[in-house]
Amino acid sequence: MNSRRSFLKQTGLAAAGALLLPSFAFAAGSKRKVGIQLYSLRKELPTDVKGVIEKIAKAGYKEVETYGFSPTGGYWGLDAKSFKSLLTANGLTTPSGHFGLDDFIKSGNKDLLKPYIEGAVAVNNKYFTIAYLGEPVRTSLEDYKKIAGRLNEAAELVKQSGLKLAYHNHDFEFKKYEGGTTGYDILLNETDKNLIRFEMDLYWVVRSGNDPVAMFNKYPGRFPMWHVKDMDKANNGINTEVGSGTIDFKNIYKHAKQAGLEHLIVEQENFSKDPFVSIKQSFDYVNRELIK
Repeated sequence: MNSRRSFLKQTGLAAAGALLLPSFAFAAGSKRKVGIQLYSLRKELPTDVKGVIEKIAKAGYKEVETYGFSPTGGYWGLDAKSFKSLLTANGLTTPSGHFGLDDFIKSGNKDLLKPYIEGAVAVNNKYFTIAYLGEPVRTSLEDYKKIAGRLNEAAELVKQSGLKLAYHNHDFEFKKYEGGTTGYDILLNETDKNLIRFEMDLYWVVRSGNDPVAMFNKYPGRFPMWHVKDMDKANNGINTEVGSGTIDFKNIYKHAKQAGLEHLIVEQENFSKDPFVSIKQSFDYVNRELIK
């Protein structure tokens, strides 16, 4: 998480997909797709965008979730059109992108969002996903109420471009304030459920001591995207390949319809083996054990 904090601080508004529709949405015999958050390969991407995208496709992934778009630098030096062409050439699409919203939350200046919305539209993102909230903007329940209001404003703006706003959690949203209320409670209850969706990072929910299934039951249909990221058995502060850790994804996946799941996205923030061997292992588990 510290590396993500550092990245977002360095890139300002820019931020740090992919998926699976509930079974009822697929025709008989159709194959569900699996996506990956490109932040998993943040060390490799800047030096070899083409090669990394090719290896992701070779591993079996069909969708990617972007991060780090810059109005001046595009996607790792490629303008949005060129990056989209690279994805298309490798049979990939990108239904979601991660963006930072801290500057907008502080100022309310919608002009700050517009170049990032343009970048999302240019690669055919469906979701404009808030990746992370910097600590200075989330120190109290009142801060979260302000954030909820800003998210509602941003959701109206992105809607005009055909996008949907989504929010990606870590664990800090589950800190309890007065009355046991959490920031996540505020975000779920004080944002417009018709405009705003949530991308549940299953690792962070479990690590915070919460139950994803209980949240699906309490807020059905609000979680169309999941980050499938496993927890190391020896150290819950690090990740491991999906299916190799402590999180019971099979049980969670049984509740995909209740959650409203559309996009299942593998993510891993640290590796103990070659990253490309690792993402292939995670893909194989999800493809074989979860979406069989």
